[in-house]
Amino acid sequence: MKLLVKVLQSAMKQKETSRRHFWGWLNAVFNKVDYERIKAVGPDRAASEWLLRCGAKVRFMGLDRWHGDYNALPTGPLGRFKIQAIDATDSCIMYRGFDHLEGLQHVEEVKLQKCIYIEDACLERLSSLENLQRSLFIMEVVSCGNVTDKGLVTLHKLRLVSFFKINLEYLFLSDLPGVKDKQTTVERLKTALPRLDIQVDLD
Repeated sequence: MKLLVKVLQSAMKQKETSRRHFWGWLNAVFNKVDYERIKAVGPDRAASEWLLRCGAKVRFMGLDRWHGDYNALPTGPLGRFKIQAIDATDSCIMYRGFDHLEGLQHVEEVKLQKCIYIEDACLERLSSLENLQRSLFIMEVVSCGNVTDKGLVTLHKLRLVSFFKINLEYLFLSDLPGVKDKQTTVERLKTALPRLDIQVDLD
């Protein structure tokens, strides 16, 4: 009987491992960047398709509601709909797909919550994009277990663009178990971004 139990447990573990590998592979496929598609339909449309394919939502300039249905993306002339906000809650976006963000010029808000594939490299990539440095006002990083102190510190690149204008105005950080030296990390961000409103709940 004990042998049978062990065999069943082993089979279940193998099945679970295979299932995780399958979903990991599928999510990587969803994040693959099609550069020809970006050229054909423009960066905002291509990025919208990527985000919704991965389970995120977008809000376009001039529209109040969030779009989360891939098959219901608004249609119209190329370049008409510009992404203003991104809500990646519970999505599978990962570093592999972040090239989609390069051409976006109007993104004011990014919310990363419960994103299992978001890691330090993602935050560094995002904060290094000059277009987002110019446009981003609000950012949230919540319950992303792979984010550490190293990743948060890279957000200092979203700094004052000119003497009279600061773009990133609000940063909310919560439930980030990978951040070990919370006080030092937050202080470093506050020093680099003295005019930024940082709300922290990392306990």
